[in-house]
Amino acid sequence: MDDIIIVGGGIGGLTLGLALHAANIPCRIFESASEIKAVGVGINLLPHATKELAALGLEGALARVAIETRDATFFNRFGQLIYQEPLGRAAGYDHPQFSVHRGDLQRVLLDAFRARAGHDRIVTNHHCLGVEQDDVGVTVTFSDGPNGAARSTVRGRVAIACDGINSAIRKQFFPDEGEPRYSGVNMWRGVTRWKPMLSGASMVRAGWLSHGKMVIYPIRAAGSDGLQLINWVAEIETPNYRKRDWNREGSLDDFIGPFADWHFAWLDVPAFIRAADSVLEFPMVDQDPLPRWSFGRVTLLGDAAHPMVPRGSNGAGQAILDARALTMALLQNADPVAALAAYESQRLAVTTRIVLTNRTNPPDAILREVFQRTHDRPFKAIEDVISRDELVALSEGYKRIAGYSKDALRG
Repeated sequence: MDDIIIVGGGIGGLTLGLALHAANIPCRIFESASEIKAVGVGINLLPHATKELAALGLEGALARVAIETRDATFFNRFGQLIYQEPLGRAAGYDHPQFSVHRGDLQRVLLDAFRARAGHDRIVTNHHCLGVEQDDVGVTVTFSDGPNGAARSTVRGRVAIACDGINSAIRKQFFPDEGEPRYSGVNMWRGVTRWKPMLSGASMVRAGWLSHGKMVIYPIRAAGSDGLQLINWVAEIETPNYRKRDWNREGSLDDFIGPFADWHFAWLDVPAFIRAADSVLEFPMVDQDPLPRWSFGRVTLLGDAAHPMVPRGSNGAGQAILDARALTMALLQNADPVAALAAYESQRLAVTTRIVLTNRTNPPDAILREVFQRTHDRPFKAIEDVISRDELVALSEGYKRIAGYSKDALRG
C-alpha cells in the first residue's frame, strides 16, 4: 500500500524507479509487454539528462554502450558545410552527450533497477486500463497484456502514468482530447552498419524538410569489422500520413528519391540508406499541451504528459528530468497530493515551452534559415549567407529554451 505505482517500464518509468529507490521511496513498476525487449533505434541524451543519470551512478554503464557525441555539423543538401560546434564535454559541459541505441539505454536502466530494487519490483504483462483513488491511496486496474481478458488490481499510495503516447491514464482524464497534431513532416528511421564518418562521433543534420532532410549519428562503437552502428532519420514534408506507430515498417521507395543525388565526399547517402537493416516510418506528431497533469494522487510523466515531435533530442531527456523533479517533490512534501502538484508546477510550463518551440524554432532552424536565404541553391561562402554570430545565436537560443545551456546546468 505504501508503494508508488509506476505504470510503464520505458525510459521514464525506469528512471523514476531508480530515482525513487535511491531516495528510499518504495515503488513498483508495471509494464504492459510480456517481456522488456531492446526495441527502437537511436536516441540522444543531452548533458542535462546525462547529469541526472550520472547522479544515479549510470554514466559508466552508458559509456560502455554509447557513443560520446563530440560535434554537431550542419550541411545543405549539396554537401556544403554550414556550421559546426562541439557538443558535450568537448563543448565544456561537465557531463557528456551520448548517442545510444534506445534498446541499449533501456537495458542499462532495467539492469540497474533490478540489481538495486529487486527483480520482483518490476512486473510485466500488466497493461493499465485505468485508475481510481480515495483519500488514502489509488487502485490501478490491469489486464494481462494489451489484449488480455483477465483483470487484476493493485493498490498503492500514488500512481504515476509513464505509459507513453498512448497512455490509458491520460485518456481517462482527458477523454475528449483531439487527435495528435501532425506537423506536416513524415519521418523514416533506420540503422546502418557503416564505416565511421567525419569525426566518428558527429551528429550530422543536412538538407531541409521541403526537399528532404537527414539526421545521422553513430550509436554503437565500431566492431572488429571497423563498422559503427549508425542511426539515421529522413524527414520530408508529406501531406498524407498514417497513424503513429513506432514499429511500422517503411518502404525505401517512399522516400529515397529526394536523396538520390546526395553523393558527398564524406558519405554516399543513397547507398548508406539502402544498406540499412530495416526501415521504420513514423509521422512527426505531438499533442497540444495539457492544462494540468496531476489529479489528486495520480500524475503523468514523460510522453504521457508532454508528447513532442522527435526533434532536439528532448523526448527521453525531458522524461528523465521529470523523474528527478517528481522524486524531489515526493521527498519534500509529506502529503502526496501536494507533492504531485509541486511537481506539475515545476515541470508543466517548461515542457509546454519546448513542445511549442519545436513546432516553430527547432534546433535545426539553422538549416531552415540557410535554405530560405539561399533559395535552395549552393553558396560560394557561408559568410555571404549568414554570419557566425547569427548561427551561434540560433543554436544557443534553443539550448536555453530546452534547459541545457551551460549556464543553466551550472546554475
